[in-house]
Amino acid sequence: QVQLVESGGGLVQPGGSLRLSCAASGFTFSSYMMSWYRQGPGKLRELVAAINTVGGSNYAASVKGRFTISRDNAENTVYLQMNSLKPEDTAVYYCKASILPRVNYWGQGTQVTVSS
Repeated sequence: QVQLVESGGGLVQPGGSLRLSCAASGFTFSSYMMSWYRQGPGKLRELVAAINTVGGSNYAASVKGRFTISRDNAENTVYLQMNSLKPEDTAVYYCKASILPRVNYWGQGTQVTVSS
């Protein structure tokens, strides 16, 4: 049974940091591209960051230089380190695992709220 379980969300003040984790099970984690998406209030879900099977990563322009995605294949976990958080980063953050041709698994999401 495939599971992606996000954790680490919460309430943080502007300028603060959070580290999200996504623990995976039920599939060969190291063979999958892993991504973080987010969906803010009244907004469409958007890609935040992705990391491929050999560690190459890419980021949305809005988070580049502030967020870092990483993965630990031994622990079947992907992380999102979020620094210098802004109110506009407030969203539900989702973890996704994907492999060609069209296999995608999603987690249930974790809420991140940036507010003073």
